Amino acid sequence: MPHAISRKSLHRKNADLHGSAPDKSEVALILVDVVNDLDFPEAKQLAHFLPALANRIARLKRRAKAARVPVIYVNDNFGRWRSDFRALIEHCRKGKSRSHIEKLYPQQDDYFVLKPKHSGFFSSTLETLLRYLRVRRLIITGIAGIFYVLFTASDAYMRDYELAIPSDCVISNTAKENTEALQLMTRYLKADTRRSQRIIFGKRERLR
Repeated sequence: MPHAISRKSLHRKNADLHGSAPDKSEVALILVDVVNDLDFPEAKQLAHFLPALANRIARLKRRAKAARVPVIYVNDNFGRWRSDFRALIEHCRKGKSRSHIEKLYPQQDDYFVLKPKHSGFFSSTLETLLRYLRVRRLIITGIAGIFYVLFTASDAYMRDYELAIPSDCVISNTAKENTEALQLMTRYLKADTRRSQRIIFGKRERLR
């Protein structure tokens, strides 16, 4: 009979490898490109929406933590191929986005994935991580709805994930573009786009 490994030993092994974030969860909270240096032509348009977005995502993240739902930062590398995620954060903190990055600063037990293109799944480790966590439902937030959130959600839909994309936790260059993106994701990706206050993480939370 094979030697049984205790749950305590297995948990310790996983903690050593992956930090103290949950090692199994049907739900994950995804933050797309919230670590951002705002160094592009359309940044001025986004800047108007950023303070409110950061506050809402920060509140949603606190609720996720309380429900023991893993938080995954999925972020562009902005062409900085020699950087790791921490170096990227420090780069962005020196620029125009310092205020909102302080609100959304990753914690020790958060996961992070660097991506080279629009979708969080393209040429990244996101799919491998989600399989490890046994995730079935994704709550996707971030910048910008009409591009990076939409592309990530599309790839998630093709992989049969259930999608929730809270309408107040996604911004685009204009309100019109954001509305169009949310309508596309609702109609074609079957995404739940209710506001973040109404997102339910699991049995531990009641509808607010």
